Amino acid sequence: MEWIDAATAAERLGVKPATLYAYVSRGVLARRHAEDGRRSLFSAEEVERLARRGRPRNQPPELVIESAVTALGVDRPYYRGVDALELAVTRDFEPVAEWLWTGDRPEADVGVWWCEREALRAAVAAQRGLPADLLPLDRLQVITTVLGASDSLRHHLDPASVAATGRRMIAGLVDALPRLSEPSGDSIAERLWSRLCPHPATPALLHALRAALVLLADHELAASTLAARVAASAKADPYAVVLTGLGVLGGPLHGGASYGAERLLAEVPEPGEASRAIAGRVRRGERIPGFGHSVYKSGDARGALLLDLVERAAPGHGRIAAAQAVLGEMRRRRLPDRNIDFALATLVAVSGMVSGAGEAVFAVSRAVGWLAHAMEEYERGELLRLRASYTGPPTS
Repeated sequence: MEWIDAATAAERLGVKPATLYAYVSRGVLARRHAEDGRRSLFSAEEVERLARRGRPRNQPPELVIESAVTALGVDRPYYRGVDALELAVTRDFEPVAEWLWTGDRPEADVGVWWCEREALRAAVAAQRGLPADLLPLDRLQVITTVLGASDSLRHHLDPASVAATGRRMIAGLVDALPRLSEPSGDSIAERLWSRLCPHPATPALLHALRAALVLLADHELAASTLAARVAASAKADPYAVVLTGLGVLGGPLHGGASYGAERLLAEVPEPGEASRAIAGRVRRGERIPGFGHSVYKSGDARGALLLDLVERAAPGHGRIAAAQAVLGEMRRRRLPDRNIDFALATLVAVSGMVSGAGEAVFAVSRAVGWLAHAMEEYERGELLRLRASYTGPPTS
């Protein structure tokens, strides 16, 4: 068998030496060390065969994890086989959470979710030294840590215990945020509104918030959910799982996109300013937050539904006019369509919620999905171990 050096092999394949060694790490090519121990040699026959066949894809194969939680359709998710958009307009958040966790039909009356007062007092006290203008998402990370430290049952990982932890945790995440107005009821949506908005909720806007919570509860293996599943596969407790998800969620390409869309709308005090706001971002080569989706190439139906609910809740509102102007400018430029992040930012603007409220809605809602996926990992009982496609210097 004829053996050739790395430079010759790379030249025949038309690749960089780093790519050549990536092929070795992925099992595409075999190699051996020369007698001097300092050079790598490759089978000329294997190199020639690979050159004739064509180079393999540069990217590693897609990670696939079996899950019964959520299926992604052409323009919307399905929670355990049920259309999430249908659930958003017919069910409250809590029954949908129970459906994702347990498979119990979402018609069931699940009662009020509470967290014990002592734990809430500790979570509130932990925030006293924080800046007053801190975004809600940053507070939620502090609250999660304190709630976990005060829960002696957090290491019970059977499905019933994780569901009970989820109810306690989500109630605590909401109730430990600073109260800005009086809640109109005991539901998670009503209590969350009172933590994010200084004004009482109208029934129609509260319905839109409930719908947003349902629509955002899960989205298959989104970045934060994958991170949460990895944590759960290592048997991290539910609070650590949610903390992992929160850490990823704030990125501007994920849940943080709603905050970016809030800032975009803030730059459009009048509809006529939409062109300037979009043009500036395009000129700078920036991504337009709240538009486009990596899965829903033809449009995000969640965003369409939520935006419609907000428009019907506050017809003629100035912020809706600004949002419509932004949408019109995006269409004029043939740029991507709006997604749920833009609809969520519009809800925040129309409702008069605090800055960053969209991220908080996203986080409280998605905690449900993270825990549903965590339950699957706890039951699977195997550590998720991804492999890298090595492209660094050759190993000795």
